[in-house]
Amino acid sequence: MIRAWLQAARPLAHANIAPPILVGIALAAAHGVTLDPWLAALAFGFGVLDHLYIVFANDHADRAADALHEAPTVFSGGSRVIPEGVLDAGQLKRAAVGAGVALALFSVGVAVVFDRPWLPALAAAALVLLHAYSYPPLKLSYRGFGEILQGLGVGLVLPLVGFYLQSGSIAAAPWEAFAPLVMMAYVSNILTALPDVAADRAADKKTWPVRRGETRARRDVLVLLGVALLLASQVGPELPVELRAATLGPPALAALLAMRWLNRADAAHRADLLRFVGFGLAAIGLFQIGWALALLSLSS
Repeated sequence: MIRAWLQAARPLAHANIAPPILVGIALAAAHGVTLDPWLAALAFGFGVLDHLYIVFANDHADRAADALHEAPTVFSGGSRVIPEGVLDAGQLKRAAVGAGVALALFSVGVAVVFDRPWLPALAAAALVLLHAYSYPPLKLSYRGFGEILQGLGVGLVLPLVGFYLQSGSIAAAPWEAFAPLVMMAYVSNILTALPDVAADRAADKKTWPVRRGETRARRDVLVLLGVALLLASQVGPELPVELRAATLGPPALAALLAMRWLNRADAAHRADLLRFVGFGLAAIGLFQIGWALALLSLSS
């Protein structure tokens, strides 16, 4: 049973959650806030509970589409615990509710103890965005709005949690610095939808690759990544040239390497598809971690 719940928790998916929070913490440090390790730990704790809510709720909400998926990957297709019969839908639903309640109570407790009154509102935003993403009546990921919601949830709410817990101020947030993070979370949604095109079409889930077609979606990914990196070079605290190069160079290289499989990364060439997705996601992760480290170095 422990193995089943670990599978359902999808620990590798936390790579989408922790780096944006780290960037938010680093942005606070770059704006002169003295870092508090306890508040940083609480920010990452928020991320863990949000992560669990996301993966459990998505598995429950997408169980019909996941059942149609004949070739799931490490990037997509859910945890597979329901299609494989190791856990049932009711268990995942209760786990999602439990994680959501835990996130709400955690946020209220932190708000009271550490004088962060806006944290419950950020928790509510995270919960509402996921519910709107996956569940009726909106079920926006099926209507073609999943990229926007992921952009807001991962690229805005999570870094804002990191920044706010450190700084104690929403008003002081460097809103323009969140723009490249929102764009990259948007692109991440497109990337992880690429291996799911056949199942999503069968489930009438209008993801970006379903709407645009696989080839155009792959091209869109590279264009949007380029725009996000260009935007990142123009916003946020000023970095020395060498730090700016170290921040933007590795993700740009990963995106360029992904171009090798641009024309073959489809269902007929599955290994190339996984390489394209992997390098695209690597570009996003490298940027987030590199930018966070560069920002933290400014405050050291």
